[in-house]
Amino acid sequence: MADEFAKGLLVLTGGILSWMVLSGWYTTESFEEGQLVAEVTVSQIDIYATIALSLREGLFWFAILGTLTFWVLIPAAREARTMWANRDSSSE
Repeated sequence: MADEFAKGLLVLTGGILSWMVLSGWYTTESFEEGQLVAEVTVSQIDIYATIALSLREGLFWFAILGTLTFWVLIPAAREARTMWANRDSSSE
């Protein structure tokens, strides 16, 4: 279980840190208000900005879904597999 927690924490911190870096580059107009979640402020969006903004969205969902996978889905699947094996052995 500690292994899944560490992997989930790594996915969460790495994904959100990368998301924050890209958000800081492309969505922070000023330091008074609306940092990281403001509208995109790039006046001319070129191919690199398009790739970075797409990567930003992907990193956010990677962090959320990856963390849920390691912290919820994998332990639940292992528990279900153990319960299923115990059910088969106890019915004999």
